[in-house]
Amino acid sequence: MSKISQQNSTPGVNGISVIHTQAHARGLQQVPQLVPAGPGGGGKAVAPSKQSKKSSPMDRNSDEYRQRRERNNMAVKKSRLKSKQKAQDTLQRVNQLKEENERLEAKIKLLTKELSVLKDLFLEHAHNLADNVQSISTENTTADADSSGQ
Repeated sequence: MSKISQQNSTPGVNGISVIHTQAHARGLQQVPQLVPAGPGGGGKAVAPSKQSKKSSPMDRNSDEYRQRRERNNMAVKKSRLKSKQKAQDTLQRVNQLKEENERLEAKIKLLTKELSVLKDLFLEHAHNLADNVQSISTENTTADADSSGQ
């Protein structure tokens, strides 16, 4: 590859300088570069493709203008329909999630009640078991005392 040893800057359109290199002159490299024209700039650098679109105003009565307007109108309608559909889908999803949330909250209440009932049953059973164990140990202690006293 050859080194680029020299660059020339020439004033272009709209205050933009175009850089020419030796490689560009030989046709080896074609890379567009935008550089502000002078110190202080005086405006933004604009790509050449953007300049050509704005440079020739379109006649409102031309077929090309009507075609562009028609395509644009179709694109706008499509975009608005897509946006409306997305909003409807989101609303539907919100409603589904609300219903699911209500079902889950009802299930939580039911399970909480069931847990409370089971806790009460367990505590009652444990209390009765403790009373039975205590009465059996008391009977054994009394029976042992009676048998040793005879």
